[in-house]
Amino acid sequence: MLVPVAYNLRSLLVRRASTLLTVAGIGATVAVVAGVISLQQGFDRMFADSGRDDVAVFLRPGATNEGDSFFSRDRALTLTKKLPEIAVDSNQQLLASMECYLAVRLNRVGGGETNVPIRGVQQATFEIFGDDLRVIDGTLFQLGADEVIVGERLPDRMQNCRVGDVIQINVTPFRVVGVFETDGPFDTEIWGDLDRMLAALERSGPNRVLARLRPEVDIVALDERLRDDKEVPAKVQTERAYLLSQTAYLSGTLIFLGAFLGLVMGLAAVFTATNTMLAAVSARTHEIGILLSTGFRPFPIFLSFLFEALVLGLLGGAFGCLLTLPIHGVETGTTNFNTFTEVAFAFRITPAVLVTAVTFALSLGLLGGAWPAWRAARMKPTEALRRH
Repeated sequence: MLVPVAYNLRSLLVRRASTLLTVAGIGATVAVVAGVISLQQGFDRMFADSGRDDVAVFLRPGATNEGDSFFSRDRALTLTKKLPEIAVDSNQQLLASMECYLAVRLNRVGGGETNVPIRGVQQATFEIFGDDLRVIDGTLFQLGADEVIVGERLPDRMQNCRVGDVIQINVTPFRVVGVFETDGPFDTEIWGDLDRMLAALERSGPNRVLARLRPEVDIVALDERLRDDKEVPAKVQTERAYLLSQTAYLSGTLIFLGAFLGLVMGLAAVFTATNTMLAAVSARTHEIGILLSTGFRPFPIFLSFLFEALVLGLLGGAFGCLLTLPIHGVETGTTNFNTFTEVAFAFRITPAVLVTAVTFALSLGLLGGAWPAWRAARMKPTEALRRH
């Protein structure tokens, strides 16, 4: 026979002060952990949601990102022309583009400097992305001109990034002629003509080749073949796989930070829950004696107090989630450790974040209530009845 649930709920209401203190402690811990996880989710989804499986990224063998990669112009041209797997447009032109990439130091709007990605692209890049890239202010740059377009998150974060401004890259001034938005991580980049960027950055060739593949292409087989190619060896990934690989270091750091904060703050929350439940057991010793003497077995008593601790955890989890919800969609920026450039992204409070937060809160309640529940279940009826 189990102890009625109403008994535990009334107990929580009677001890309002200690109940609220415990709920607040668990809620604060959950809010911090959920906030870090939502930050990691926002960073991950910014890359994962935008990657395409029909677009391939060609890098130098051994490169972990495009900053580590390099092709000479001749080798990049040879690579695209020798691959029948690359799709063509309506004019039978290859949907392949050479791109250069480099991070340059620019001034923030609020002061200080940070690394911002500069990308030189060819016309085919826009054909490959299609409607995934949209100019929302101004126009596209002219091929061969010292003009650039900037990602939509840069004008409010970096100086000289509004339409009509001039960005100095080495000794070459580039005029900002447009602002673009994408469904991916390019919203913090500056794009210009490949040839003009190579000249301004004093580089002789592109960092990567981007191409749209034919529908029937096996990317794994293509990668294995090109890695051993004698003429132009290359590493090949789908754009989705490549973008996901760029989240590894920062995502891992955020997960570690969330786990560390959860451990440190969680211990404090567990001790608070334990003290609350021990006080409840001490105040209700006589009641426990009555329950035991009227036929309730120790295990139902144990479950009763453990249920009470879980309710505290659940209330704390709900409170923590409510504290976290207002940060959903709030934009922030940090350094991507793979490329050492700044990326801007938003907090994402996903169902997975909420489930993790509530599960974590229930775990805190369970850990905090296990010892007091065990003490309550081990009481002897005669001794408990003597205490008041």
